[in-house]
Amino acid sequence: MSRTTAAAGPSLPDAWEDLVTTALLGTDRRTPAGCTPGPGAPVALLDAAAAATVRRRAGLRPARAARRPRPAPQDPRPPLPPAAARRLALLLSDRPGTSGGGRRGSAPDLMELLPQWLAAANARGFAAPPAALPALLDAARGRTDLRPATLRFAGPRALWLARLNPDWRFALRSTPGGGTSVPGAGDPEGVERLWQEGLFAERVALLTALRSRDPGAARDLLAATWATERAQDRLLFLDSLRSGLGPADEPFLEQALADRSRNVRATAAELLSALPGSALAARMAVRAGTCVAVDHTGDVPTITVEAPHECDAGMERDGVVAKAPAGRGERAWWLGQLVEAAPLDGWPRRLGGRTPREIMALPVADGWRSELHAAWCRAAVRQRNAPWSRALLGEPSAPEAGGPGAVSLAERAKLLGTLGAAERAAWVAGFIETHGLSEAFQLLGVCAVPWAAPLGRAVVDALNIARDAGSYPWSFSGVMGLAERCLDPCEAGRLDALLAVPDEPENASPGAGSYWSEAFQRLVTTLRLRAVMLEELTPAGA
Repeated sequence: MSRTTAAAGPSLPDAWEDLVTTALLGTDRRTPAGCTPGPGAPVALLDAAAAATVRRRAGLRPARAARRPRPAPQDPRPPLPPAAARRLALLLSDRPGTSGGGRRGSAPDLMELLPQWLAAANARGFAAPPAALPALLDAARGRTDLRPATLRFAGPRALWLARLNPDWRFALRSTPGGGTSVPGAGDPEGVERLWQEGLFAERVALLTALRSRDPGAARDLLAATWATERAQDRLLFLDSLRSGLGPADEPFLEQALADRSRNVRATAAELLSALPGSALAARMAVRAGTCVAVDHTGDVPTITVEAPHECDAGMERDGVVAKAPAGRGERAWWLGQLVEAAPLDGWPRRLGGRTPREIMALPVADGWRSELHAAWCRAAVRQRNAPWSRALLGEPSAPEAGGPGAVSLAERAKLLGTLGAAERAAWVAGFIETHGLSEAFQLLGVCAVPWAAPLGRAVVDALNIARDAGSYPWSFSGVMGLAERCLDPCEAGRLDALLAVPDEPENASPGAGSYWSEAFQRLVTTLRLRAVMLEELTPAGA
């Protein structure tokens, strides 16, 4: 085509617009350029559109080539055994059922086994199969509880993929620094440079890593720039000192008590109160000691309480919040904060040499018992004081489900968290034997997995009793779900006798027998599947 002809013809966009207009109007009203009206007009229009399409595509200028992404980093960990890799694919392909009525059938809920599978794979140090990474990231995107274990298992390649797909950006947010490597102990210049120049998430990651290997160096690093940090950053940096907290941190934390941010001051005070030998703990002990005493003038020794009448400047500096929440009396509010922050080991000396259990047994005058015991509960959890936790929990077989001091299931669960795994399991087992499962669900959540044999037997026996009594079955679905994930797989053989449909008592819920049978079948199937999963993750010869 000559330059003159090209100039005389319509431009490509104009020709295409003309074809589109003709198609919209119809060839009966308008025909394409160079075509006569008639039966052949529609075919001519389509031919012209096809030719114009080729012209448009051929006329596109090639875009500038994008920079090729760097190759994904290598994962030096050993690959999964083939059977375990196949199992992972099955777990990731499972989707929760949508049937109503709360009934899932007897098939295991595979997605609920994924957290346990990930924990076992991480404990054995395996690397994720590259082909499974997209499905793993999709699963973690939908369930925040899966993210820590998933990102650990997926390794550095997960971050590489997250930078290429906006749907997986949570991996960059969930990993401090988005995968930025933290300088090692032999690179002080790198540590200083990252602390001075890094993004906030990178600095948090650096401080956390440094705190785990050299608490003093991490504290000194923070102290060097403390005065120039933003208040919200100071709060998060200060929170990182919980790991490895010790007496050497006291001078820095005492300075933080004068911080201009109330939240920073409160966090510093909380950390100091967790150090029983700190000056703040001693000040709180003196204040709390003036409020609580033993009165020997009556028939039996009785604890008396005289709550503070004011919150002075010294109390506020030491972390006591002056303004009480709605519905709380000011004096009770101040008393609870003082007792919570006072070292528990000082109370036996102040209260006549009595042990924590003996102190718990004393009556408390004027209705202060629940307030005082609740503060001691919080102190036991904060100070990780096992003797006081035992005293506050009381005997699991006590007639009152709350024990002598705990005020709620949540408090009891926190107190149990200060005890060793075996003691925790034994206490909860005794609690279930006395009070049944209806009160125990929250307590079961703090027990180590798999459950110790006495606890597992207590749970199964309680479920069996509920089944034989014709109890409403769906009210135990939460405990049954926990049992599927937490019972020791070796307990499966003991459950075979429970698989049959029981005879329903006269007052049983309709269909309860078949539900219980189905639930126990699912429990046994799940336990055996968990046993197979662990075998698949065990390297040959191990």
